[in-house]
Amino acid sequence: MSDAATNLPPGAQLLGREWLGFDESGHALIRFQGQPSFTNRHGTIQGGFLAAMLDSATEICALAAVSPDLTVVTKSLDTRFLKPATIGPITARAQVVERTERDVIVQAHLVDAEGIIVADATARLRILAKR
Repeated sequence: MSDAATNLPPGAQLLGREWLGFDESGHALIRFQGQPSFTNRHGTIQGGFLAAMLDSATEICALAAVSPDLTVVTKSLDTRFLKPATIGPITARAQVVERTERDVIVQAHLVDAEGIIVADATARLRILAKR
């Protein structure tokens, strides 16, 4: 699965999304770039941007698990903000935890440059035929 900048949707480009592949335990790894323009009044990454990163990561993980003639759309994203996230690289680690013919559930968490988990989420995605 390639994530060349020219093929990325605008939202993924804004988040600086980079597909890193799978780790030894089968988790999808996706890196994002926390930008100064993403910060809140406290100087940390605003939660909406973290949720967008988790949504993007869970979707790309689900896409990696379905055949190329299918796509996925997020039905729900249950997100928890655990620690303040600072500007810089933020890496998502995502894994499919359940799949049926119509739906897939993906869990993911975001880790900052110091290795601290700053947020996590469970996404429920619908599997659809590509148009």
